[in-house]
Amino acid sequence: MSIFNWILLAIIFFNTLAAVITVFRKPRDIAATWAWLLVLILLPIFGFLLYSFTGRGMGRQKIYHIQGQDRVGLEQLFEMQQHDNVGMKRQDSDSITDSANQLIQLFRTLDKAPLTRRNHIDLFTDGETLFKKMFAEIDQATESVHVEFYTIYPDELGTQFLHLIEKKAQQGVQVRVLYDAFGSHGTTKKWFKKFESYGGQDATFVTSHNSLTKSRLNYHDHRKNVVIDGKIGYTGGFNIGDQYVGRKKKFGYWRDTHLRMVGTGVLALQMHFMMDWNASVRPQEEVHYQAQYFPHPPKIKDATTNLQVVTSGPVAGVLPIRDGYIRMISMAKRSIWIQSPYLVPDESVLSALCIAASAGVDVRIMIPDMPDHPFIYRATQYYAQILFGRGVHIYIYQNGFIHAKTVVMDDQIVSIGSANQDIRSYKLNFEINTFMYDRKIARKQTHIFEKDMFYSRELTQEDIDNQSEWLRFKQRFSRLLSPVL
Repeated sequence: MSIFNWILLAIIFFNTLAAVITVFRKPRDIAATWAWLLVLILLPIFGFLLYSFTGRGMGRQKIYHIQGQDRVGLEQLFEMQQHDNVGMKRQDSDSITDSANQLIQLFRTLDKAPLTRRNHIDLFTDGETLFKKMFAEIDQATESVHVEFYTIYPDELGTQFLHLIEKKAQQGVQVRVLYDAFGSHGTTKKWFKKFESYGGQDATFVTSHNSLTKSRLNYHDHRKNVVIDGKIGYTGGFNIGDQYVGRKKKFGYWRDTHLRMVGTGVLALQMHFMMDWNASVRPQEEVHYQAQYFPHPPKIKDATTNLQVVTSGPVAGVLPIRDGYIRMISMAKRSIWIQSPYLVPDESVLSALCIAASAGVDVRIMIPDMPDHPFIYRATQYYAQILFGRGVHIYIYQNGFIHAKTVVMDDQIVSIGSANQDIRSYKLNFEINTFMYDRKIARKQTHIFEKDMFYSRELTQEDIDNQSEWLRFKQRFSRLLSPVL
């Protein structure tokens, strides 16, 4: 053998050895282990650079810092919950089925999420309608406005939002804005300069701080949470930017799902905003319990929705939202209908879906007809075809881009939030979902799904058979990388 061949063999040997040592130094599930080994071995230099920024995990000190945040207002929230329980009507109690009780207990155990009653919920599926309502209510705020988004773009809609919060800050309203620096490309501290001069406060989420040097590039604040005067809350799938109101040709109409909440559940949204804010700012900028942030909700005629606000992230050691999805799938007796822009489930979710379909449950999953992330889209196609083969009905939405993250079970329980059906949302991102135990809201979500089916085509065996070998290769390769996408 020539010297060149010996050198090449040595490089391959030491690269493989380094890959094995690097990956096995940190405990992780077997799928992620093999995926990272594949990346490090096939991409000797680039793979290690990628791993150094996205594969090493969060530092123990930072994990303790996030976990150690006080649940501001939780004690007062429990007191209000007990007060509501005393005056609860019989029909409100009947909405808590045995299945709902199991899910409620799961979230109490995993996320300390209180059950809040007497909430009024409005659903939004159109960005223009949502932001018109949200901005109008922010404009009417008198005490505080707390805003948290993965994406705030400095475009037309983002600038409209900026001018609005500048106005409110100038009026003396306490306005705080928290955003993910990675998700908000182009948005900088300079953009908020005038807002800050009026007394407004803004911060990037804790994992955005020196994300390159501290190797937290893989951990994002994907939550969407707006709380106005402690009385009105918004959460769901929309971000702030022109594409979310259908102004980008690339995506066309943006189909998402968001909810407006009035009731005790708003105080749970407030609590989680304060935890995220306090984890992200200096001690002197932290916000602590004040009665004005946690007012007793007003009595509303149609406030009959029981719900839990559930969060998850890479720091808790448990996966509350993913486990909630699995429990809903496994409890379903008649139907489980899911919408998600990304379908890259881990083995536990994949198995639950296959078992449900094999047991005769009507399992339907709606995904987009276009990518916004190429690898994830090809992996989504791969898993859609696997599930199709097990009896799951796959609907491909064609009226623009569907970004909704919803699950509805047996027309009884519905989840709407920021968490996709992918490993990133299960394990890496900081997410927030609202699980609602209300037949009326569940039926509304079912009707929304049925309406979306009108704009969708169902995946067929002919579609799969007609795919090119090159497309099949891209799907299979993307699937191998799915644990680290």
